[in-house]
Amino acid sequence: MIRRTLLAALCALFADLAIADERRTYDPSRGELLYSTHCIACHGTQVHWRDKKLATDWPRLLSEVRHWEGFARLKWTDDDVAEVARYLNAMYYHYAATE
Repeated sequence: MIRRTLLAALCALFADLAIADERRTYDPSRGELLYSTHCIACHGTQVHWRDKKLATDWPRLLSEVRHWEGFARLKWTDDDVAEVARYLNAMYYHYAATE
């Protein structure tokens, strides 16, 4: 009985350590970091799933990210714009990327 209890406790401990390690090693993408740093203040998730969204396909999503990057005068590179668009696409839109 003591062995089972000890084994169960060890399993629970190692499971907790594995979960904690997974949380520590989460590495957000560059697109996620750029979006969360510069865009999330004005854009909640509702802007991406609303019925009247402007990004209706991959090219338009890229265009919208570029538009708002310019509006905010962020001076992102083309790669930065693409990274943010890829992040948004993975999170909300799921369009076929045509890069």
